[in-house]
Amino acid sequence: MRQTLFFLLLFPFFSYAQISSSSVKGSVSDDSQNAVPFASIAAYSSSDSSLVKGVASDVDGNFSIELAKGNYYLQISYLSYKTKIIPNIKIDNKEVNLGDIRLESDAKLLDEVEVVAERNQMELKMDKRVFNVDKDLTNVGANAAEILDNIPSVTVDIEGNIALRGSENVRVLIDGKPSAITGGSTADVLRQFQGNMIEKVEIITNPSSRYDAEGEVGIINIILKKEKQKGINGSVEAVVGYPDNYRLAYNLNYRKKKFNLFTSFGIGYRDSPGFGNSKQSFNGADTSYVFESETDRSRSSFSQNIRLGSDWFINNKNTITVSGFFNNSVEENITNLVYKDFDSNGELFQEVQRDDIEDELGQRWETAINYKRTFDKKDEVWTVDLQYSKSDDLEDSDIDQTNSFTGDLTNQQAVNTEVNGTFLAQTDYILPIGKEGRLEMGYRMTLRQIENDFSVTEAINGGEPTINPDFNNDFLFTEDVYAGYLQFGNKIENFSYQFGLRTERSIVSTELKLTDETNNWDYTNLFPSAFLGYELSKQTTIQLSYSRRINRPSYRYLLPFQTFSDIRNLWGGNPNLQPEFTDSYEMNYLKYFEKGSVFSSIYYRHRTGVIQRITVTDDEGFARRIPVNLSTENNIGYELTANYKFKPKTSVNATFNFYRSETRGSYEGINLDNEQFAWTSRGVFKTALLYNIDAQLSLNYNSPQNTAQGTTKSITSLDISLAKDVLKGKGTLVASVRDVFNSRVRRWTVDDGPLTSESEFQWRARQFLLSFTYRINEKKSRNERRSGDFDAED
Repeated sequence: MRQTLFFLLLFPFFSYAQISSSSVKGSVSDDSQNAVPFASIAAYSSSDSSLVKGVASDVDGNFSIELAKGNYYLQISYLSYKTKIIPNIKIDNKEVNLGDIRLESDAKLLDEVEVVAERNQMELKMDKRVFNVDKDLTNVGANAAEILDNIPSVTVDIEGNIALRGSENVRVLIDGKPSAITGGSTADVLRQFQGNMIEKVEIITNPSSRYDAEGEVGIINIILKKEKQKGINGSVEAVVGYPDNYRLAYNLNYRKKKFNLFTSFGIGYRDSPGFGNSKQSFNGADTSYVFESETDRSRSSFSQNIRLGSDWFINNKNTITVSGFFNNSVEENITNLVYKDFDSNGELFQEVQRDDIEDELGQRWETAINYKRTFDKKDEVWTVDLQYSKSDDLEDSDIDQTNSFTGDLTNQQAVNTEVNGTFLAQTDYILPIGKEGRLEMGYRMTLRQIENDFSVTEAINGGEPTINPDFNNDFLFTEDVYAGYLQFGNKIENFSYQFGLRTERSIVSTELKLTDETNNWDYTNLFPSAFLGYELSKQTTIQLSYSRRINRPSYRYLLPFQTFSDIRNLWGGNPNLQPEFTDSYEMNYLKYFEKGSVFSSIYYRHRTGVIQRITVTDDEGFARRIPVNLSTENNIGYELTANYKFKPKTSVNATFNFYRSETRGSYEGINLDNEQFAWTSRGVFKTALLYNIDAQLSLNYNSPQNTAQGTTKSITSLDISLAKDVLKGKGTLVASVRDVFNSRVRRWTVDDGPLTSESEFQWRARQFLLSFTYRINEKKSRNERRSGDFDAED
């Protein structure tokens, strides 16, 4: 088996040796005598003008093309240059040297290239949708979590939890790979991840076999910026805002001959005030109480991100990329929480105040080496990727609690240290077969270990500090996943298909070191996928797809202790969780019109071993939120995205996602059967005002929905942005207001037998932002091509 795998990996090196009688050599340069790399050189037969062979020039502009005996002509072309024809080339067993071939710039074509290069807000590809985030003005000055919240079908709640099509069981990748950067608390990390580093976001709702099987509803893949244009180019961005939000960032790229250097940097400070309140009652056999709580929060953070890397174009077929990423963050989170306790007559009898000052330090770094090999055959590619990432976080909370009834003063200190390391090795090979066929295979190994040391000490009225045994342990989590896949796709006239199979072996273990509690799992699963597509016309396409998915319990869901700030509403994990499995079916329809397009999707998911967070009560009647495995869940949904362009700069883009879920299951005798209907929608209106000012309005709505133990109420919010190009198109000023009416507040209820509660919480208040972006050797396109429209690509 090992010998077979070794042969497959090295197979490309020994493939496609070609025998020919002679070769044609030369070099390609521009008007300024600079080499033109990757120019297209095509050889045609002089007798019938049929294409015989094609190659690309290397990074120095040189090329060599081997041809059999005969008469030919060459066609040399490159973007923004006039195509050149070299006639009367005779091959008779002697090498032909054409010397230096000069290409002339085509000013008209260059203007056309500027127009086409303007990316649309959404592009539709065979197995994913791609969102170019810089086309949404509300993304200017945003962090990664806020950018995701602006993506259709994606929601980020006030606690930072990411959901796709209503489910939080979604896989978040960076540049197509898992990372320690998003391996711990994804929500916390994305808030520190500055949005200027993000080029686009891919939404993959039914991934093919080449992707990880992890994630019930699919994958969110964050693609970081990296240019490859010649010379120096990039951008610098400055942001100021209220509440305090300040950031300075740059993206730079330098390309010369065989090397391409790219770097991104961002430094910022922001303060996010928020609030919460709750009313909770409990009527048990031995305990009854009613209390209200009010919370004021302030979350301030200072963070730095830097990314640095280089491409080495060894020749026109071999490229090595080395890159690194580092993030450093310092946070201070201040929470003032007041409990008001009432007796059976509704009279206030005591007030408890908790003041929590939490200092958080975090460092994350990642390094990667990538190798890419191309071949004479178009689209034949072999890649090898190695990546190691590590994060180190320290949270230290100092909590003072006072009781107005007893007069007691309790001091508590909660310390949480977390170290996360991930190693990834991956190789992929793509072999074109025939005109449209494509065979793909690959292997991935992901080794991950996280250790979390959590302890709480407390002292009453200045006494000796003691350790709270219920919040003291050292949790070790290890997850090793070994995966391989094979898939084949082809297109026959208007019909296209793709079938694949992925196998993954998972070795997972958890250990609570101080209490010697361990869990071990070792399981191997098969994950098939299938895609069918048919073009009814050039403007209309239908797609059908199926995939099987797995949702392994995340580290945060297994960690038994997590929060301590609100002692009466604790959130913890469950070390005994099992993985859940999903069979996902989807039908997509895409229709283009003269001034717009419509994309619609019907999807169905059947899940087993469903993981869901529920609320239970402890001996004192206080709430504890934990995840548990239920039985089954069936989801059916409909998603619609449409756009229409009224004028060249006036357009509307609307997204609507409706879903119905039916869950069956119980926990410790509690029936948790639930049915819910819910929908989300987003509308974006763009237009041009006086003085060449662009305006954008974004309206978001999340409907109310039922949960297993209560309800979540609706959320409506409005964002407004204005933009103007300055400095002859090299700079852009953007003024925006996020959450104009300060209405992005989560409200929910719990009604579970003896426990009832009603709560609301706001993570961040309304924001006012002003940003300035300056482009270095990058001009904004003079004409946007169907801004907000969709691109389709097989």
